[in-house]
Amino acid sequence: MKTENTSQNIFLTGLILLANLDIAGLLEYGLKAVIGGSIWLAFRMISDKIDRNKKNNQPNPPAKHE
Repeated sequence: MKTENTSQNIFLTGLILLANLDIAGLLEYGLKAVIGGSIWLAFRMISDKIDRNKKNNQPNPPAKHE
C-alpha cells in the first residue's frame, strides 16, 4: 500500500505543478530561443567563413635569395 500512496502523491504533485505552468509564456520563450539561436548560428558560420578566407588568401612571404 505504501507504493500506491507514494505514486499518488507524486502524481498529485506533478498535476499541481503542471496546472500552474504558463504554456503561452513557455511557447513564446521557446520561439525566442530558437530565433536567437538561429541568428547566433548564422553569424558564427559567417565569421568562420571570413576567417577561413583570410587564412587562405594570405600572401606568401618573399623567398630569401642567398
